[in-house]
Amino acid sequence: MPLAVFMFLAAAGTPRREQRLEDRVPELEQLERVGLFTRREIRAVLRKASALEYKIQRRALRKEDFVTYIQYEVNLLELIKKRRARIGYSFKKDEIENSIVRRVHSLFKRATGKWKEDVQLWLSHVAFCKQWNSKHQLSKVFSCMLAIHPNKPALWIMAAKWEMESRLSSESARHLFLRALRFHPECSKLYQEYFRMELMHAEKQRKEKKEFEQAKMDLGEFNYSEEILNGEMARIIYRDAAQKIKGVEFHLALLSIAKLFDFTQDLQKEILESLQASYADDPLTWNYMARRELELGSLQPAEHTTKQMKVAEMTQREERCCAVFEEAVTAVPTEDMWKCYITFCLERYNRKTNSEELKQKRLERTLSAFNKAHESSLLPEGHYKQWLQLLLESGLCEKAMEVAEAATQRFRLSVEIWQMRLQVLIQLKSDDVTQCFEEALKHMKSKGTLPLWTLWVEWSEGTNTKQDTEALYQRSLCATAPTESVTMKEKYLDWAYRKGGYKKVKRVFTSLHENRPFSLDFFRKMIQIEKEQESCKMLNLREYYERALREFGSTNSDLWLDYIKEELNHPQGKPENCGSIHWRAMKMLQGDLVENFVSKYTLLQTGHL
Repeated sequence: MPLAVFMFLAAAGTPRREQRLEDRVPELEQLERVGLFTRREIRAVLRKASALEYKIQRRALRKEDFVTYIQYEVNLLELIKKRRARIGYSFKKDEIENSIVRRVHSLFKRATGKWKEDVQLWLSHVAFCKQWNSKHQLSKVFSCMLAIHPNKPALWIMAAKWEMESRLSSESARHLFLRALRFHPECSKLYQEYFRMELMHAEKQRKEKKEFEQAKMDLGEFNYSEEILNGEMARIIYRDAAQKIKGVEFHLALLSIAKLFDFTQDLQKEILESLQASYADDPLTWNYMARRELELGSLQPAEHTTKQMKVAEMTQREERCCAVFEEAVTAVPTEDMWKCYITFCLERYNRKTNSEELKQKRLERTLSAFNKAHESSLLPEGHYKQWLQLLLESGLCEKAMEVAEAATQRFRLSVEIWQMRLQVLIQLKSDDVTQCFEEALKHMKSKGTLPLWTLWVEWSEGTNTKQDTEALYQRSLCATAPTESVTMKEKYLDWAYRKGGYKKVKRVFTSLHENRPFSLDFFRKMIQIEKEQESCKMLNLREYYERALREFGSTNSDLWLDYIKEELNHPQGKPENCGSIHWRAMKMLQGDLVENFVSKYTLLQTGHL
């Protein structure tokens, strides 16, 4: 069949749809002529295109139809690319690929015009433009997108970066940043990226000027402003931003950007001085000033330094950092300041080194910082665990017990702190474990004590007699909050089976089966235990299922199905009960669970479940 005739048949529909399909003829003819596609494949493409065109010409348009059409065209472009690579043919791109790319742009334009608020759709168009190097089109897309979404700083930044990095237009990027700042005058991220852009522009011009000078070219025709070369534009941005945006984090972010460029020493100095003057009492300022000591370079030439000299130099740098931190915790005696100091010490301690002397000094320094913060009653709760781990790793067991006790005295109502102290006592096999558990529970309310009871019974299982452990389990059921007692019931059942076998776990289950609340796992565990027995009784399984359904029958469809399967598959089962179980399930289940149950039950009847 000639392509034109097939085209006519495929295009039966609206004039616009027919026109769009006819527009494909040249590219499809080229694809067949150059051997990239066969006649059969061309027909398949036309059929698919006709179906996709039909969907996007309906009165009730759907975004999904446009996305599907675009994805199909993108996949077609990828296939053409692979076919070209395979046969080594690289001509006729304007008639084939460019035609498809123009159509994709048209589809994106219609979609974004209809669903303007969908940012992801705009970003997909941006990504497509970048992939196919459609710079002119991308510029238009950014312009339209920013007109509709001026309230999203990330989009302004994306557009400015593209102007700067891809189109090499610092003027356009600057213009976009200035427009963005009119909409978002207090957006720190915009100022940071604008600051970075101006420094990148200055660095680029410095490199260009240097290359021209090396080539001994006349710079008269080039206008290199000394102010721009020295980063004065970035300085102006910083000063403007500092008046509008407060906070140490913003100043430090600009400082870290400035440090990436080797011509910004004066600018860095200005930011640092402003930081110290305006935020002298902020822990982050002191943290930066202290860590800055690590960056000071060595006075010795690199080729003449020995291993011992490197260790000695690193030790001196770290000591200078700690000296600043010591000054900081005196000037700003807060938990946050101590946290910065201790975090630094731990970071240095965890760094790998072959020098035992350096490692020991780091350990002593870290333990000293922990101790001083504790004595000042300014050590944060979360840091006590790190301190204890360090003490135990270092073999300082007595000190660890002392610290754990002191921590519980300071944070009497913290379950985590008591748990930590008990773990230390258990690890050191202390005789005071039971006494400590009792003391902890005196200070705690019933709610939230589950971690303590879990730890206590687990410790008791390996240390005390069965009678003592069982008494502890029974006590925990009364002492914990109802929602937490659910977990203890599961653990009690599991322990009874491990230690006493089937008869014991049966007695425990019987003693608990009216003691609400329950979890579904409590009953499933008992069902599993029953099924593991050689003489598994269906009568017992029915009891467990019935009790479970009494609690969870209205919220769990799978439980009903498992019950039905048990009646069908168990040697003592009664398949005639399945009908009544099904009827009860339909009455008890609610909402979507009914539909879920019916579909699974149908699969079960047909042997597919």
